[in-house]
Amino acid sequence: MHYLSTRGQAPQRRFTDILLEGLASDGGLYVPEYYPQFSLAALEQMAVMPYAELAYTILSAFAPEIPSDDLAKLVLETYHAARYPYARESVRAARVAPLTWLEPGRFGILELSNGPTLAFKDMAMQLLGALFEYVLTQRDTYLNILGATSGDTGSAAEHAMRGRARIRVFMLSPAGRMSPFQRAQMYSLQDENIHNIAIRGAFDDAQDVVKALGADQAFKSQYRLGAVNSINWARIAAQVVYYFAGYFQAVGRVGDPMSFAVPSGNFGNILAGHIARMMGLPIAQLILATNENNVLDEFFRTGVYRPRRSDETFVTSSPSMDISKASNFERFVFDLVGRDSQALTTLWRQLAEKGAFDLKTTPYWATSGRFGFVSGANSHEGRVATIRSIWKRYRVLIDPHTADGVRVAQQVADSRYPVVVLETAQPAKFADTIQEAVGFAPPRPAPFEGIEAAPQRVTELPADAQAVRRYIEAHALRGRD
Repeated sequence: MHYLSTRGQAPQRRFTDILLEGLASDGGLYVPEYYPQFSLAALEQMAVMPYAELAYTILSAFAPEIPSDDLAKLVLETYHAARYPYARESVRAARVAPLTWLEPGRFGILELSNGPTLAFKDMAMQLLGALFEYVLTQRDTYLNILGATSGDTGSAAEHAMRGRARIRVFMLSPAGRMSPFQRAQMYSLQDENIHNIAIRGAFDDAQDVVKALGADQAFKSQYRLGAVNSINWARIAAQVVYYFAGYFQAVGRVGDPMSFAVPSGNFGNILAGHIARMMGLPIAQLILATNENNVLDEFFRTGVYRPRRSDETFVTSSPSMDISKASNFERFVFDLVGRDSQALTTLWRQLAEKGAFDLKTTPYWATSGRFGFVSGANSHEGRVATIRSIWKRYRVLIDPHTADGVRVAQQVADSRYPVVVLETAQPAKFADTIQEAVGFAPPRPAPFEGIEAAPQRVTELPADAQAVRRYIEAHALRGRD
């Protein structure tokens, strides 16, 4: 298995090579040369596997160069119930990602937020930390990780990488735009290898800085810059696994179709569902849910992709989705245009020159329905009402992002199929919105009590790539220091 760039100008690489790289040298994103396929017979065998074995089966297809025994050890150490201890009492079984039915057999929530930072990002990030350490040890080298977060990626990455001697993390976040709980999870870490940088601007400004520095090949090479954002293919591959796990819990018979509803900002989470579907998982619909920052919803309704400027990006009560430039969208468009790098590069040139592109009158759009996407957007009023109604009807608390997924699924899902909403985070991370919706603060696991009062360590910088470059130059790992 080799990986190629969406823009077609970078050399093909192996999984363990792109694990440490992030963006391809031509500015594109790495994708596998083909999607591994699982037949109905294979799916039936996978249906009875525990999560770690399922992860091994899927990931070994994406990373065949990792010795089987080594990969098996990595996934066994990552995916066990003790590492994901915060499940709801009603489903607290020995499952890594349990399914909570709201309406049995019809409508449910896949719990992905039971890990160390109470967000679905832990599902992939815990494995990514183990993979980084494994490959860096094998190669006797080091890595400076540069990332951007709108809320949960940063804390999940930092908790997965903290204390690792061969790794230093530089995490950019939008100053003042995350919840107090999210800020505390990141900024209270005192590990010497963790550096938090609050950028004066929106998430998209922070993401632009990451992309600019990642595209500077000389700087990237000199400082061995890597990525933990979902531009890193290993993150996407790990997320594919829980679609299979959710499917096997949801259907009565392997082979029956079902749908997933996915709150989406940077497109990585739902991209993993698209890949699972391309690999043979019987997904009827991929229901994309946005908040007021509805760039992706606009595309799937109209064929027009028009990212917004940072000053046009709303600050909302589902802040992890306050994104108007979806990094992973390029990977889907690559498939949409028939994996034609030249066609994709033309679209991205239009995007740079005109700020948008329109596929509505192209052959690509005429056949886009085969990918199973439908979409919708939600508002603050809608998510508060949804949190309240789910609590009153089912006595289940959901976070604001998951509420966006529930609301949109209720509006656009095809009623012929069971629907599972992917949980984004635990309600404890968004106490103000939960209080508004149900009249009480959400409970939080004991280890997180008083986290906001812990001392915090963060550096504030302008949304300027050169300022961040200077900070990295001053604090990066070099050689074996």
